[in-house]
Amino acid sequence: MTQKVAVVTGSAAGLGKAIARRLAQDGFRIVLHDINAENLAKAQAEFQQAGWDSIAVEGNAAKRDDQFRLVAEAVKAFGRVDVFVNNAGVESVEAFLDIGEAEIDRVLGINIKGVIFGTQAAAEQMKQQEGIGKIINACSIAGHESYEMLSLYCATKHAVRSLTHSTAKELAKYNIRVNAYCPGVADTPMWERIDAAFVKHKGYAPKQAWNEFTSGILAGRPQQPEDVANLVSFLASGDSDYITGQTILTDGGMVFR
Repeated sequence: MTQKVAVVTGSAAGLGKAIARRLAQDGFRIVLHDINAENLAKAQAEFQQAGWDSIAVEGNAAKRDDQFRLVAEAVKAFGRVDVFVNNAGVESVEAFLDIGEAEIDRVLGINIKGVIFGTQAAAEQMKQQEGIGKIINACSIAGHESYEMLSLYCATKHAVRSLTHSTAKELAKYNIRVNAYCPGVADTPMWERIDAAFVKHKGYAPKQAWNEFTSGILAGRPQQPEDVANLVSFLASGDSDYITGQTILTDGGMVFR
């Protein structure tokens, strides 16, 4: 495992950093990536201080050239790419009738184009290697359900779910597995914006939306980054070699498929 290499897009902070940290603990060499240079430098310093073998590559996941350069830098540093996590993503919280063209381009660019270009770049490298490659996509409960105020975001995550299925079929002949993790509800700035949108457009009281979404979680608590990182760890490991084309919910018991 110490010779395997994992690339995690959008890994300078939040969920992406938690995933990268877990994979580093699992023994992977890590390629950190983010569009935010300041956060990326801080994350790289943390990984170096922890003694984890890693490099940092700044880039925009929505740009094809950046994604191929990311893989090239990983290969230059470590010689291969075994796991590629398409984690980079953005949310959109807005009433449907208010969604403008710029917002559509922004969200589809990162959430859909980013997954397409990342998968293409990773697969082209993995085709040249021995062993099983793993491409792991960030989906969501919003890829299984559709929610008010999140129509654009849900549409992109439904697309990620479909891309996971279709690319798993196309890339199987190259010994590449493609799966996705589908997080649920976490106490993040995104949920502050969702709550505010429900207050503005639905007449909800502050925190009412949050309470409605979290009250039914069977595990009894909101999600933590480590909950998702645990699933990604499994999907990146040899224990998942017989699994492909799956979009696995890790939501504490909210959506059932």
